[in-house]
Amino acid sequence: MTEAQHRTAVPGPPPAQGLYDPRCEHDACGVGFVVDIKGRRSHTIVRQALRVLINLLHRGACGCEANTGDGAGVLLQVPDKFLRRECDRLGIPLPPPKEYGCGLVFLPRDPEQRDRVRALLHSIVDEEGQHLLGWRDVPTDDHLIGASALSVEPHITQVLIGRGPAVRDHAHFERKLYVIRKLFEKAVVALDIPENKFAYMPSLSSNTLIYKGMLSADQIETMYPDLADPDVESALALVHQRFSTNTFPSWPLAHPYRYVAHNGEINTLRGNINWMRAREALCRSDALGDDLRKVMPVTRDGLSDSATFDNVLEFLVMNGRSLPHAILMMIPEPWQNHESMSPERRAFYEYHASLMEPWDGPASIAFTDGTVIGAVLDRNGLRPSRYYVTKDDMVIMASEVGVLDIPAEKILVKERLHPGRIFLVDTAQGRIIDDEEIKALLAAEHPYADWLRDNLVHLEELPAHPVSAPDRATVLTRQIAFGYTHEDLRILLLPMAKNGEEPVGSMGTDTALAVLSNRPRPLYDYFKQLFAQVTNPPLDQIREELVTSMESTVGPERNLLTPEPESCRQIVLKDPVMTNEELATLAHVAERGFKSITLPMLYPVAAGAAGLERTLEDLQRRASAAIAEGYNVLILSDRGIDRETAAIPSLLATAAVHHHLVRRGERTRCGLVVETGDAREVHHLCLLIGYGAGAVNPWVAFETLDDMIREGLLTDTDRAKAVKNYIKALNKGILKVMAKMG
Repeated sequence: MTEAQHRTAVPGPPPAQGLYDPRCEHDACGVGFVVDIKGRRSHTIVRQALRVLINLLHRGACGCEANTGDGAGVLLQVPDKFLRRECDRLGIPLPPPKEYGCGLVFLPRDPEQRDRVRALLHSIVDEEGQHLLGWRDVPTDDHLIGASALSVEPHITQVLIGRGPAVRDHAHFERKLYVIRKLFEKAVVALDIPENKFAYMPSLSSNTLIYKGMLSADQIETMYPDLADPDVESALALVHQRFSTNTFPSWPLAHPYRYVAHNGEINTLRGNINWMRAREALCRSDALGDDLRKVMPVTRDGLSDSATFDNVLEFLVMNGRSLPHAILMMIPEPWQNHESMSPERRAFYEYHASLMEPWDGPASIAFTDGTVIGAVLDRNGLRPSRYYVTKDDMVIMASEVGVLDIPAEKILVKERLHPGRIFLVDTAQGRIIDDEEIKALLAAEHPYADWLRDNLVHLEELPAHPVSAPDRATVLTRQIAFGYTHEDLRILLLPMAKNGEEPVGSMGTDTALAVLSNRPRPLYDYFKQLFAQVTNPPLDQIREELVTSMESTVGPERNLLTPEPESCRQIVLKDPVMTNEELATLAHVAERGFKSITLPMLYPVAAGAAGLERTLEDLQRRASAAIAEGYNVLILSDRGIDRETAAIPSLLATAAVHHHLVRRGERTRCGLVVETGDAREVHHLCLLIGYGAGAVNPWVAFETLDDMIREGLLTDTDRAKAVKNYIKALNKGILKVMAKMG
C-alpha cells in the first residue's frame, strides 16, 4: 500500500456505489464464551477465552493479505484491579467499583483532530452531569497486522467516567453512560474533521470492557498486551472471530458489541430496521425519562446486521427489560404451531408478537451484561452452538467442540443449543438457569393470557357485513383497466383456482426487463425478489412447517417500552390475503376501539402525471388527517374507476402513504390494508406487503374467477372453492418467497 493510500484510507465500509450497498452487510463467524458459574474472577478465565478464540481461527477470514483479519475481539468484566493499578500510575483518582465506567475509544490518528474528539466527549460528559476522570492510552503492538488493517488503524484509548451526584444508583449510572455514548456517536458524525470516521466507541460501561479490532484471532493478544497482564481478571469472557461474508472488514464492525457476539445473518434486517424507526415516535420510557430522545434514533446507517441487532437489544435493556426478556422478544421460539407448549408461554409470545416482529436468522447469538451470560439459537436452528459444563463450575460454549482441552473426567454435561432455546448462566446466583425456568418466569410476569383475551380480536369474531354483487357486464372493462392479459387468466389464475398451487414454469424469462421495455408494464414488474445469498440455505417451508406462520395483524401499536394490556389490541387475520367478505367486515368495524376508513387511490385522467402526483400528496394528507380523527384502520381502495378516473398503481400509493406516515411518526398508530384490482399474482402481493400493507384484497382477481366460472373456463368448481384455492396458492407462494431468505 502506498503512502497516499495509507493517508486516504478510512475505516468502515465504503459508501453505496454501483451494485454495492452497505445495508446488505452480513457476517458468519466463530463465537464462544468461558464463564465461572460461581462468579469467581481470575486471569485464567481470560487466558482460556483467548485460547478458545485462537481455536476458532479457522472460522474467521482474512483478505488477500494473510495477516489482515476480518475482525476479532473479547468482552470482559471491567478489570477493576488492573485499572486501579494503572490509574494510580497515571494519577487518575478512581472511585469504588461500579462508581465509574470505562470505555474503549477509537480516535483519529491526527493529534489535532484527536484532541477535538476528546474535547467533544468531555463536553458531553459534563453536560450529562458526570465526571470525566481521565484518559488512558491503551498499549498496542501492531507489528503482526497487515497493511490494509494498519491503513485504517485508529488511535486506541480508554476513557474513565465517574458517577455524578445526581445519579442515584448503579442502574441509572449505566443508563447515563449509554446516553453519553449515543450522544457521542451522533456528535462525531456531525464533527467537521477529515478523520471523523475513525472516532468510534466500542464500549462504555461500568460492567464490561471490550478489546477488539480488525484483527485475526491469533493477533489480539499481541495487539493488546493488557490481556496478558495477570491483574486483568474476569469471571466471564465472550470472544468472537469474524468472517465477513460479502462485506468489508473494519475496526468498528469487529465483534463483540456491547451485549452480543453473533454467528449468522439477520435476513429480516431491512424490515426490522424500518419498523423499529416507525415505532420510535410512540416510545415513552420510565427508565430513561427525558433522556429517551437523546438516544434516538435507535439504529443508524452504516452498521452491520449484528451491530443493528445489538443496538436494538441494548435499547430494550436500557429501558427496563431484562436481558433474557429482550432476547426472547427479538428471537422467539416457534410457538404458533407448537402443540405441546404451555398456554402461559404461548400467551407470552403472542402478546410480544404484537409489539415486535422476529429478527430471523440463521443466528447463534451469545450475549452478556457482565453478570449473566448465555446464548440463544434462532428458530431455524441453522448455526451450531455447543457447550460443556465441568465439575469445577465452568461453562465453555462455542461454535464447535474442542475449543479447549478439557479432560473427559472433568466434564459434567455435554450439550448443544436447540432451535429456539436459550441457555443462561447467572454469576450473581451462581447457577445455570435452564430454558424452561427462564421462560416460565417471564411468562408469569404479567397476565398475558387475560390481556390477549380482552384486547386481541380475531376477524372471524367480528359481525359480518353484506357484500354488493359485482357488475358482471363490465368485468372485462376492469380487467383491461388494471392490465390483465390472456396469460394472466389462463396461465396464472386458472391453475391457481383449480389446484391451489402456483403454475409450474421453466426457469428464466426472455421478456425485456420492464425498465427497457417499449410496452407499458405494471409497476410490480420493475421489482425483483431478494433471496439469501450469503452462507445459509433457503428454509424448507414444507418440511419445517412448525417454524412458519401466515397470520397477520392489522391495527395500531402502542409504546414498545411499557408492557400494558392495550399493546395487543389488534385484529388477527389468518393470512394476509383478504376475501371481499372479510374486507367488508373490516371496513365496517366499530367496536373494541377499532375505527376504519376507506381512502380512494384514484386520480382524474385528464390531469395526467401532474394530477397523479397531486392526488398522491392529497392521499398522504388524508391519511394523516384520518389518524388525527381517531381512525386506526386505513383501507386504500381503487374501486370506482371509470372513464374520467384512473387508479393510482397500488404499490405506489401504498409505499407513499406508508413512508409518509413513518416520516411523521404516525405509522404505528394505524393498520394499512389495500383493496386493489392490479394485484393478482404472488409477486404483486409480496411487494405490497413488503412496502407496508398489512393485508391485501385483490378484488378484480376474485371477480375474474367468477367470470371464468360463468364463461366455462373454470369447470368442476364453484366460486367459494375457486377463491379458497386461489388464496391458498397465493399464501403458499408468499411463504415460498419468504423462505428464500432462509
